[in-house]
Amino acid sequence: MLIEAEQKFASKQSADEERVLLAKIQQGDRQAFARLYQLHHRRVYALCLRLTANEALAQEAMQEVFVQVWQKVSSFDGKAKFSTWLHTVSANITISYLRKQTNWLQKVVSIETAGMDEQSVQQCEGLNGLDKHIVRLPEKARMVFVLFAVEGYRHEEIASMLNMAVGSSKAQYHRARTLLKEWITDEQ
Repeated sequence: MLIEAEQKFASKQSADEERVLLAKIQQGDRQAFARLYQLHHRRVYALCLRLTANEALAQEAMQEVFVQVWQKVSSFDGKAKFSTWLHTVSANITISYLRKQTNWLQKVVSIETAGMDEQSVQQCEGLNGLDKHIVRLPEKARMVFVLFAVEGYRHEEIASMLNMAVGSSKAQYHRARTLLKEWITDEQ
């Protein structure tokens, strides 16, 4: 009971701090923006890395996210928690960023080769558990899996975000789960 009360208090303090920071940021306060960045950059980076499966692209996408947040923070209406808004913005910007980065050859290459090989996965330092397998998934399957299983989007939302049919989103999610189960079983 005490732990639950402490968590609620910490959550309220965090929400209050965010409101103050957002008000300052909307007035152009760069120090407030730096603090907001410190509060959220790890989680934004994790989402970007899961979606891109590439550390350099994830860093670039995260930078783009925070540039856009600085420019568009006034569009945050406060109806949802800031962290919810930030993660929606992060997912949309990262997906858009990936589309811009995908060259014509990658679009022609089979989806089977779109995931990372084991050597590339090992280069993503610090990945463990499920994350080390997620980055190996083919691009579409990885994006659907991250958005559905990790970030909690519905298939209808994912289909809209990724310009695909709802059935394709469900099929890619099933494919991702099947591959992940296979890789985890092989690992044991």
